[in-house]
Amino acid sequence: MRKILSVLAAALLTGCASIADAGALADIAIVNRSTGERLQVYRHGGRMYVEGRAGERYAVELRNRTGGRILTVLSVDGVNAVTGQSAAANQSGYVLSAWDRAEIAGWRKDMSDVAAFYFTALPDSYAARTGRPDNVGVVGVAVYNEYVEAPRALLQAPAQAKSEVGRLAAGDAAAAPGPSAPAAAESSARAATATSESSAQRNKAADEKLGTGHGERIHAPTYSTEFRRASSTPSEVITIYYDSRQNLIALGVIPRQAKLPQPFPNGGFVPDPS
Repeated sequence: MRKILSVLAAALLTGCASIADAGALADIAIVNRSTGERLQVYRHGGRMYVEGRAGERYAVELRNRTGGRILTVLSVDGVNAVTGQSAAANQSGYVLSAWDRAEIAGWRKDMSDVAAFYFTALPDSYAARTGRPDNVGVVGVAVYNEYVEAPRALLQAPAQAKSEVGRLAAGDAAAAPGPSAPAAAESSARAATATSESSAQRNKAADEKLGTGHGERIHAPTYSTEFRRASSTPSEVITIYYDSRQNLIALGVIPRQAKLPQPFPNGGFVPDPS
């Protein structure tokens, strides 16, 4: 039985929000942490994209659309946001209670803190700095339903009126964001020690491919819980790609805007023609 992490209630969000993508089990959005704005999603070629800007801190907002607990395994640039391992769907993640929402704002460093996510040039990304640059530019969430034993009364003959509440069976590692501040589902993080990046690194040319950096520590307490997956494969996987505006325009994701003539380019009186 492996333990999984659950974030404290403080990290949960309240109220209605516009979510970037709705799956059957979960919704996902990328949120600018400075403004609280959910980044616009562009759909192109059957994929979803958001525009990132170098230096901006962001969080991944997750929402459980079901009446039961789900496990959400979060991958950023091909790296598990909890453990720092090259991501695989069967790893640790966040457990969300029924209908809950939470923000995952960084790489899990320990049971109390995360290192902030921020958009940065590819060479400064956490994945590239740890020798794994091949999958930079994508955020993915693998979602699992929880296995719950049926009440014994339902499995026995009607004559036996005794019933037993279904127990939560523990099994695969999963992390649960219960309640917490920007929280990322997390197992004890084995990611590299926090490092501070210079603002110069964060403001490299926007047309360079973007990745996600390993930023300053953010207090995001968590606790462990147990979770047993209902199946060995995810019930759904939600994927969002990101890059600079220039690169998304070049890919045809964001339409090019033709320069239109302006009715009032200047003020003043009518001069004589030259």
